Amino acid sequence: MEEDGVTTPESLLLTATSDGSRHNRNNESASQATRVVVMSTSIAVCGSYVFGSAVGFSSPAQTGIMNDLGLSLEEYSVFGSIMTIGAMIGAVMSGKIADHFGRRMTMGLSEMFCFVGWLAILVSEVSWLLDAGRLSIGYGIGVLSYVVPIYVAEITPQNLRGSFTTVNQLMICTGMSAMWIIGIFISWRTLALIGTIPCLLQIFGLFFIPESPRWLAKIGQWEDCKSALQRLRGENAEISKEAAEIRDYIETLDQLSETRVFDLFQTKYAKSLTVGVGLMVLQQFGGVNAIAFYANSIFISAGFSGSIGTIALVIVQVPLTLVGVLLMDVSGRRLLLMVSAAGTSLGCFITGISFLLQGFQDYKGLSPVLALVGVMVFKGSFSLGMGGIPWVIMSEIFPMNIKSSAGSLVTVVNWTGSWAVTYFFNFLMKWSTAGTFFLFSSICGLTILFVAKLVPETKGRTLEEIQVSMNPIKEN
Repeated sequence: MEEDGVTTPESLLLTATSDGSRHNRNNESASQATRVVVMSTSIAVCGSYVFGSAVGFSSPAQTGIMNDLGLSLEEYSVFGSIMTIGAMIGAVMSGKIADHFGRRMTMGLSEMFCFVGWLAILVSEVSWLLDAGRLSIGYGIGVLSYVVPIYVAEITPQNLRGSFTTVNQLMICTGMSAMWIIGIFISWRTLALIGTIPCLLQIFGLFFIPESPRWLAKIGQWEDCKSALQRLRGENAEISKEAAEIRDYIETLDQLSETRVFDLFQTKYAKSLTVGVGLMVLQQFGGVNAIAFYANSIFISAGFSGSIGTIALVIVQVPLTLVGVLLMDVSGRRLLLMVSAAGTSLGCFITGISFLLQGFQDYKGLSPVLALVGVMVFKGSFSLGMGGIPWVIMSEIFPMNIKSSAGSLVTVVNWTGSWAVTYFFNFLMKWSTAGTFFLFSSICGLTILFVAKLVPETKGRTLEEIQVSMNPIKEN
């Protein structure tokens, strides 16, 4: 409706049917993935591949780097963990950088940090240069972890947005798995050289893809916004309704001031902030990075072959991430999240049981098998939904006036949780090996309740509709 010539938030909402589903007001531009959308998404998620390859590099490179450079275990631990510190710094700055420079340029700048970091590692003869390179890569992927899902969500049609945004997680898994496998056969310096390839591919590819139309609208470039939207939807697509909806929403937001981080903690943003932060906390404290970083030692502690266990994880995580991508816009976010969380809870519980049985002589031989099954169930279930969906929802729920501050905060929370879990995991394992996994299992179980009670279903809804429903706009 309109009052005194002003578009109200209610005019942005779609009409709900009696069964709770919503009609799409713009079927013409929201039904197909055009060549430009596919190409733009493919180039954007090269950044996700860099993210995964950076995480996966440290495990196969450990023996070679320590032997060649004479590093102690403590010095190598600094090398492995300093990337997380860089990612925290990048995450803090990510929202403002993406809002100031745009999504494309931000991805390009981030990849320059990653490229320089890989080169520093490649030529390193001393530990400080090795650490500086790792820190630079960390900063780059900290920014990329925010801007890639945001860009993909802003360019894709609403009925395909979930699947396309989840490709982010698929490429992270692919990059990690590729480093694990390739690293078995080549030296760590060659592995670092390979790490530069996706950086260069994305930097080159960014020249050929459009900027986010929603970012262009936010900075007032309406003609460029419509031009980018037309490229993305196809030359003959009808974009007037989608463009009008974006413009109406941005003009409503223009009546509000850009928020700072402390402005986020207001009642009107409470729901979206609780969902965004809560999913990231539960994702990390469910133990994913503990298992990803220490899978080899977990298998060895349980009496199983570390190399065979790691290969088994690679075989499981990529196909199930792909299944998650295919199901995202079919089953919806909520159901897939709850199924995924239930599977991670079961996987951690089985792993905990495997360590518990080590204390019983009659069942000690069963422990290695259960450890493998538990970790594979966890990793497969995580790849199905908990890995990618929190990032999808983060990219959907925050309105443009708080997206940079809120997105940065959520990304910082994610990386801080990642650091905390990986740092304290060994201390928890000394306290109680079985108890550690039962704790993770409980947190994963809590995730099911959190999703059921608080997380909205965003499948098939426009970004503007989702954001208005979660963050009611009150005009001054």
